[in-house]
Amino acid sequence: MKHLFSNRAFVFLMLSDLMQNIGIWIRNMALLFFVMEKSGGNPVAVSLLTIIEYAPIFLFSIVGGVLADRWRPRRTMLWGDILSFLSILLILFVVLAGYWQAVFMVTLVSAIVSQFSQPSSMKIIKRCLPDEHVPAATALSQTMMSLFVIVGPIVGTAIFQMVGLEASLISLLVIFGGSALFIALIPSSVDVTESDNDSSGSFMKDLSDGMKYVRSHQMLKIMMCVYVILALGAGLVQPLDIFVITERLDLNMTDVQWFTALDGFGMLVGGITAAVVTGKLKGSTLMFIGLAFLGVSTFVEVLSVWPVLTGTMRFLTGFLLALAETALMAVMIRQVDEKFVGRLNGLMTPIFIALLLIGSGSAGVFMVSTSIFAVYFTAGVLFLLASFISLKLPFSSEVRKDVNVI
Repeated sequence: MKHLFSNRAFVFLMLSDLMQNIGIWIRNMALLFFVMEKSGGNPVAVSLLTIIEYAPIFLFSIVGGVLADRWRPRRTMLWGDILSFLSILLILFVVLAGYWQAVFMVTLVSAIVSQFSQPSSMKIIKRCLPDEHVPAATALSQTMMSLFVIVGPIVGTAIFQMVGLEASLISLLVIFGGSALFIALIPSSVDVTESDNDSSGSFMKDLSDGMKYVRSHQMLKIMMCVYVILALGAGLVQPLDIFVITERLDLNMTDVQWFTALDGFGMLVGGITAAVVTGKLKGSTLMFIGLAFLGVSTFVEVLSVWPVLTGTMRFLTGFLLALAETALMAVMIRQVDEKFVGRLNGLMTPIFIALLLIGSGSAGVFMVSTSIFAVYFTAGVLFLLASFISLKLPFSSEVRKDVNVI
């Protein structure tokens, strides 16, 4: 791990990601409570806010991926933070002016801007680190995201309750300003490599080239297949957690929060573990173990009638899912041509969420027509299938020579 923290570009990138994660959760929780207050708890208004926060993933993720490949990653992230700063400033203005309904439109702008940062962040990791350090870097990134799944809502809620909406938004200005500062401190050499993509072609041509790149590489097709199966299985079980708690464990529905917290804690520990063992275990072994045990733990979770056993399975599910996702992301960053990293990320993100939503949307009907056991066993089989397919992924140990170690 020492080699990562001695790399200036990586350290400042992680600090920027830390600030952005804090900012996103403060924004989401503050706006949620604000809309609840102003709309009188109108479920339509609340659901509209959720749609506005997630719709850009479908509409602009691929656009952000293509443009990340055409633009310089450091400059793209810097402008993303600047535009996020301006969007929060605009939200603050409309709130102070009393036009609270305008929050929806401005939130949409803020959510769109965020779609350009992730693929650019991945390009910086690929450029500034040698291949053998990429798995540990992706594990740390996964750990940070898992940590905020646990503490993000708590922090966002506490800040809103203590200082209110206006002060929360002002704190966001400081946070996104700080994130932009950290990006500015990343050495500009990450924006200049011999493999910089030719941006003279049209946007549609770049998008088409990205899709052709995926179709022409067996490794990427296998990875997409694993990703799709994983998302579908996760979607099947995600909305049925509460029925495991109420029907299998005979607990109150509010107790679901503790099992969700165990899942998030498992992801946190899994991310840390992945950072430690990535140099000792092959990526294919790590992914296979993670997905295979995820399938087994899914079987055990639905069969269990003991809260301690179910809680243990939830922890293991989060833990092993973090291992699998870390290995999968490491494959993509290490073995995908740098010119296509953004486009591949832009394709994978909406596909994952679409399959997640398809699984979630069909879970209720599936359970009503069969049983909760059938749904969970189907998901477990899907996870096991994904684990065996992942064995076909070629985890190359070849190290790139065109790395800017800064």
